[in-house]
Amino acid sequence: VDAVKPGDRVGYVVHGGAYAQARLVAAERLIKLPDDIDDRTAAAALLKGMTAAFLLRRTFKVAPGHTVLIHAAAGGVGLIACQWAAHLGATVIGTVGSKAKAELARAHGCHHVILYSEEDFVARVAEITKGEKCDVVYDSVGKATFPGSLDCLKPFGLFVSFGNASGPVEAFSLMMLSQRGSLYATRPSLFAHIARRADLEAISSELFEAIRRGVVKIEVHQTFPLAEARRAHEALEGRATTGATLLIP
Repeated sequence: VDAVKPGDRVGYVVHGGAYAQARLVAAERLIKLPDDIDDRTAAAALLKGMTAAFLLRRTFKVAPGHTVLIHAAAGGVGLIACQWAAHLGATVIGTVGSKAKAELARAHGCHHVILYSEEDFVARVAEITKGEKCDVVYDSVGKATFPGSLDCLKPFGLFVSFGNASGPVEAFSLMMLSQRGSLYATRPSLFAHIARRADLEAISSELFEAIRRGVVKIEVHQTFPLAEARRAHEALEGRATTGATLLIP
Protein backbone atom coordinates (compact mmCIF):
# COMPACT_ATOMS: atom_id res chain seq x y z
CA VAL A 1 0.00 0.00 0.00
CA ASP A 2 1.50 3.28 -1.12
CA ALA A 3 -1.31 5.59 0.01
CA VAL A 4 -0.19 5.75 3.65
CA LYS A 5 3.19 5.73 5.38
CA PRO A 6 4.52 5.90 8.95
CA GLY A 7 3.75 9.27 10.52
CA ASP A 8 0.60 9.97 8.48
CA ARG A 9 -2.63 10.92 10.25
CA VAL A 10 -5.09 8.21 9.32
CA GLY A 11 -8.62 7.05 10.04
CA TYR A 12 -10.66 3.94 9.40
CA VAL A 13 -14.28 2.84 9.30
CA VAL A 14 -16.34 -0.36 9.70
CA HIS A 15 -13.79 -2.34 11.75
CA GLY A 16 -14.58 -2.45 15.47
CA GLY A 17 -12.32 -1.76 18.42
CA ALA A 18 -12.35 2.04 18.40
CA TYR A 19 -12.90 2.33 22.16
CA ALA A 20 -9.15 2.34 22.72
CA GLN A 21 -6.08 4.56 22.73
CA ALA A 22 -4.40 2.45 20.03
CA ARG A 23 -5.67 0.08 17.35
CA LEU A 24 -4.10 -2.30 14.84
CA VAL A 25 -5.66 -1.93 11.38
CA ALA A 26 -4.43 -3.33 8.07
CA ALA A 27 -2.71 -0.61 6.04
CA GLU A 28 -4.94 -1.15 3.00
CA ARG A 29 -8.00 -0.23 5.12
CA LEU A 30 -6.58 3.08 6.34
CA ILE A 31 -7.68 6.46 5.04
CA LYS A 32 -5.09 9.24 4.94
CA LEU A 33 -6.58 12.36 6.51
CA PRO A 34 -6.08 15.64 4.62
CA ASP A 35 -4.23 18.40 6.46
CA ASP A 36 -7.34 20.61 6.44
CA ILE A 37 -9.53 18.00 8.18
CA ASP A 38 -8.84 18.04 11.93
CA ASP A 39 -8.96 14.96 14.13
CA ARG A 40 -12.35 15.64 15.71
CA THR A 41 -13.99 16.39 12.40
CA ALA A 42 -12.57 13.19 10.95
CA ALA A 43 -13.70 11.12 13.92
CA ALA A 44 -17.21 12.56 13.71
CA ALA A 45 -17.47 12.43 9.94
CA LEU A 46 -15.86 9.30 8.55
CA LEU A 47 -18.42 6.58 9.29
CA LYS A 48 -21.51 8.78 9.18
CA GLY A 49 -20.36 10.90 6.25
CA MET A 50 -19.20 7.99 4.11
CA THR A 51 -22.52 6.28 4.83
CA ALA A 52 -24.38 9.37 3.65
CA ALA A 53 -22.13 9.54 0.59
CA PHE A 54 -22.82 6.03 -0.66
CA LEU A 55 -26.53 6.28 0.16
CA LEU A 56 -27.01 9.54 -1.76
CA ARG A 57 -24.54 9.03 -4.60
CA ARG A 58 -24.56 5.27 -5.22
CA THR A 59 -27.52 3.44 -3.69
CA PHE A 60 -29.83 6.08 -5.18
CA LYS A 61 -28.32 8.99 -7.09
CA VAL A 62 -30.18 11.97 -5.68
CA ALA A 63 -30.67 14.76 -8.23
CA PRO A 64 -32.70 17.96 -8.69
CA GLY A 65 -36.41 17.24 -8.75
CA HIS A 66 -36.27 14.24 -6.45
CA THR A 67 -38.21 14.11 -3.20
CA VAL A 68 -36.50 12.15 -0.43
CA LEU A 69 -37.64 11.06 3.02
CA ILE A 70 -34.95 10.71 5.67
CA HIS A 71 -35.95 9.11 8.95
CA ALA A 72 -34.05 10.20 12.09
CA ALA A 73 -33.15 13.42 10.32
CA ALA A 74 -31.46 14.89 13.40
CA GLY A 75 -29.20 11.88 13.95
CA GLY A 76 -25.58 11.50 12.98
CA VAL A 77 -26.15 10.26 9.44
CA GLY A 78 -29.41 12.19 9.14
CA LEU A 79 -27.93 15.67 9.64
CA ILE A 80 -25.25 15.01 7.04
CA ALA A 81 -27.67 13.39 4.59
CA CYS A 82 -30.17 16.26 4.86
CA GLN A 83 -27.51 18.85 4.04
CA TRP A 84 -26.10 16.84 1.17
CA ALA A 85 -29.47 15.93 -0.36
CA ALA A 86 -30.58 19.57 -0.24
CA HIS A 87 -27.33 20.62 -1.94
CA LEU A 88 -28.00 18.05 -4.68
CA GLY A 89 -31.30 19.77 -5.41
CA ALA A 90 -33.77 17.40 -3.77
CA THR A 91 -36.79 18.30 -1.68
CA VAL A 92 -35.93 16.87 1.73
CA ILE A 93 -38.54 15.58 4.16
CA GLY A 94 -37.32 14.38 7.55
CA THR A 95 -38.81 12.69 10.59
CA VAL A 96 -37.65 13.51 14.13
CA GLY A 97 -38.71 12.71 17.68
CA SER A 98 -38.83 16.13 19.35
CA LYS A 99 -39.40 19.82 18.62
CA ALA A 100 -35.77 20.61 19.43
CA LYS A 101 -34.64 18.01 16.91
CA ALA A 102 -37.08 19.45 14.38
CA GLU A 103 -35.37 22.83 14.57
CA LEU A 104 -31.97 21.19 14.22
CA ALA A 105 -33.06 19.28 11.12
CA ARG A 106 -34.46 22.47 9.54
CA ALA A 107 -31.16 24.23 10.17
CA HIS A 108 -29.38 21.44 8.29
CA GLY A 109 -31.27 21.44 5.01
CA CYS A 110 -34.52 19.65 5.84
CA HIS A 111 -37.30 21.47 3.98
CA HIS A 112 -40.19 19.70 5.74
CA VAL A 113 -39.96 18.17 9.21
CA ILE A 114 -42.42 15.64 10.61
CA LEU A 115 -42.65 15.11 14.37
CA TYR A 116 -43.53 11.43 14.29
CA SER A 117 -44.46 11.33 17.98
CA GLU A 118 -47.33 13.72 17.24
CA GLU A 119 -48.06 13.19 13.54
CA ASP A 120 -48.78 10.31 11.18
CA PHE A 121 -45.70 10.51 8.98
CA VAL A 122 -47.37 8.63 6.10
CA ALA A 123 -50.28 11.08 6.01
CA ARG A 124 -47.95 14.08 6.33
CA VAL A 125 -45.75 12.89 3.46
CA ALA A 126 -48.84 12.56 1.27
CA GLU A 127 -49.93 16.06 2.31
CA ILE A 128 -46.52 17.66 1.76
CA THR A 129 -46.09 16.07 -1.67
CA LYS A 130 -49.73 16.62 -2.68
CA GLY A 131 -50.12 12.90 -3.11
CA GLU A 132 -47.03 12.44 -5.29
CA LYS A 133 -45.01 10.81 -2.48
CA CYS A 134 -41.23 10.20 -2.52
CA ASP A 135 -38.67 8.83 -4.93
CA VAL A 136 -36.63 7.27 -2.13
CA VAL A 137 -36.93 6.64 1.60
CA TYR A 138 -33.77 6.34 3.71
CA ASP A 139 -34.71 4.41 6.84
CA SER A 140 -32.34 3.82 9.75
CA VAL A 141 -35.15 3.31 12.26
CA GLY A 142 -36.36 -0.11 11.14
CA LYS A 143 -39.26 -1.89 12.77
CA ALA A 144 -41.15 1.20 14.01
CA THR A 145 -41.32 2.85 10.58
CA PHE A 146 -42.13 -0.25 8.55
CA PRO A 147 -44.25 -0.76 6.47
CA GLY A 148 -45.11 2.94 6.69
CA SER A 149 -41.95 3.79 4.79
CA LEU A 150 -43.24 1.79 1.81
CA ASP A 151 -46.47 3.79 1.87
CA CYS A 152 -44.45 7.00 1.42
CA LEU A 153 -43.05 5.90 -1.96
CA LYS A 154 -44.37 6.70 -5.40
CA PRO A 155 -44.58 3.85 -7.94
CA PHE A 156 -41.13 2.42 -8.72
CA GLY A 157 -39.70 4.17 -5.65
CA LEU A 158 -36.80 2.78 -3.61
CA PHE A 159 -36.91 1.80 0.07
CA VAL A 160 -33.40 1.93 1.56
CA SER A 161 -33.08 0.21 4.95
CA PHE A 162 -29.71 0.94 6.54
CA GLY A 163 -30.33 0.75 10.28
CA ASN A 164 -32.36 -0.86 13.06
CA ALA A 165 -32.68 1.77 15.80
CA SER A 166 -36.10 0.41 16.82
CA GLY A 167 -35.32 -3.21 15.95
CA PRO A 168 -34.94 -5.02 12.63
CA VAL A 169 -37.61 -5.08 9.95
CA GLU A 170 -39.30 -8.45 10.18
CA ALA A 171 -39.57 -10.76 7.18
CA PHE A 172 -42.22 -9.58 4.74
CA SER A 173 -43.82 -10.76 1.53
CA LEU A 174 -42.39 -9.35 -1.68
CA MET A 175 -46.01 -8.91 -2.75
CA MET A 176 -46.04 -5.82 -0.53
CA LEU A 177 -43.71 -4.17 -3.04
CA SER A 178 -45.86 -5.16 -5.99
CA GLN A 179 -49.09 -4.02 -4.35
CA ARG A 180 -47.68 -0.56 -3.63
CA GLY A 181 -46.61 0.18 -7.19
CA SER A 182 -43.70 -2.07 -8.18
CA LEU A 183 -41.43 -0.72 -5.46
CA TYR A 184 -37.79 -1.61 -4.94
CA ALA A 185 -36.14 -2.39 -1.59
CA THR A 186 -32.50 -2.73 -0.62
CA ARG A 187 -30.38 -3.24 2.47
CA PRO A 188 -26.98 -1.78 1.52
CA SER A 189 -23.87 -1.67 3.69
CA LEU A 190 -20.89 0.65 3.74
CA PHE A 191 -18.62 -2.39 4.07
CA ALA A 192 -19.64 -3.69 0.64
CA HIS A 193 -19.24 -0.26 -0.94
CA ILE A 194 -15.67 0.16 0.31
CA ALA A 195 -14.45 -3.43 -0.06
CA ARG A 196 -12.11 -2.35 -2.85
CA ARG A 197 -9.31 0.07 -2.02
CA ALA A 198 -10.26 2.29 -4.96
CA ASP A 199 -13.81 2.68 -3.64
CA LEU A 200 -12.59 3.38 -0.10
CA GLU A 201 -10.45 6.21 -1.42
CA ALA A 202 -13.15 7.52 -3.77
CA ILE A 203 -15.92 7.71 -1.17
CA SER A 204 -13.69 9.20 1.53
CA SER A 205 -12.36 11.78 -0.95
CA GLU A 206 -15.91 12.67 -1.95
CA LEU A 207 -16.74 13.27 1.72
CA PHE A 208 -13.63 15.37 2.36
CA GLU A 209 -14.44 17.52 -0.66
CA ALA A 210 -18.02 18.01 0.54
CA ILE A 211 -16.71 19.18 3.92
CA ARG A 212 -14.10 21.40 2.30
CA ARG A 213 -16.69 23.10 0.06
CA GLY A 214 -19.16 23.60 2.88
CA VAL A 215 -21.71 21.23 1.36
CA VAL A 216 -21.92 19.56 4.77
CA LYS A 217 -20.94 20.91 8.15
CA ILE A 218 -19.78 18.34 10.68
CA GLU A 219 -20.81 19.22 14.21
CA VAL A 220 -19.82 17.40 17.38
CA HIS A 221 -22.74 17.86 19.76
CA GLN A 222 -21.60 15.58 22.60
CA THR A 223 -18.22 14.48 23.94
CA PHE A 224 -17.41 12.04 26.74
CA PRO A 225 -14.10 10.84 28.19
CA LEU A 226 -13.26 7.37 26.88
CA ALA A 227 -13.42 6.09 30.46
CA GLU A 228 -17.08 7.19 30.58
CA ALA A 229 -18.22 5.33 27.48
CA ARG A 230 -21.14 3.96 29.48
CA ARG A 231 -22.58 7.47 29.87
CA ALA A 232 -22.34 7.97 26.12
CA HIS A 233 -24.28 4.76 25.50
CA GLU A 234 -26.93 5.73 28.04
CA ALA A 235 -27.39 9.07 26.28
CA LEU A 236 -27.66 7.36 22.89
CA GLU A 237 -30.10 4.75 24.15
CA GLY A 238 -32.15 7.45 25.86
CA ARG A 239 -32.39 9.34 22.56
CA ALA A 240 -30.81 12.35 24.24
CA THR A 241 -28.21 12.95 21.53
CA THR A 242 -28.12 14.69 18.18
CA GLY A 243 -25.48 14.64 15.47
CA ALA A 244 -22.08 13.26 16.41
CA THR A 245 -20.93 11.93 19.77
CA LEU A 246 -17.20 11.47 20.43
CA LEU A 247 -15.25 9.57 23.05
CA ILE A 248 -12.03 11.41 23.93
CA PRO A 249 -9.04 9.28 25.13
